[in-house]
Amino acid sequence: MSFFDKHVFICCNQRDACQDCCNNHGSSELLGYMKDKVKALGLAGEGKIRVNKAGCLGRCDDGPVMVVYPEETWYTFLDKEDIDEIVNEHMLNGRVVERLKI
Repeated sequence: MSFFDKHVFICCNQRDACQDCCNNHGSSELLGYMKDKVKALGLAGEGKIRVNKAGCLGRCDDGPVMVVYPEETWYTFLDKEDIDEIVNEHMLNGRVVERLKI
């Protein structure tokens, strides 16, 4: 059995100024927002959900990106509303958000 029910990795990689990357699209801010939301809903901790900062996940063209394990579901997201939808649908109800899936 896994230590966490779901483990979320959000790319916060920062590349040189001339290269596009997830952090140029606000992923670090949205990581903090998602962590706070998961915690506020009582979903964080052992046996529940862990949200982690990740380095480059290798999908810069789709960025910003996150991956949710154990489902191996990849998402792109742009704002707090997208994060809310991922938390409400995927984390709370177990339904993949198809419009954000990559």
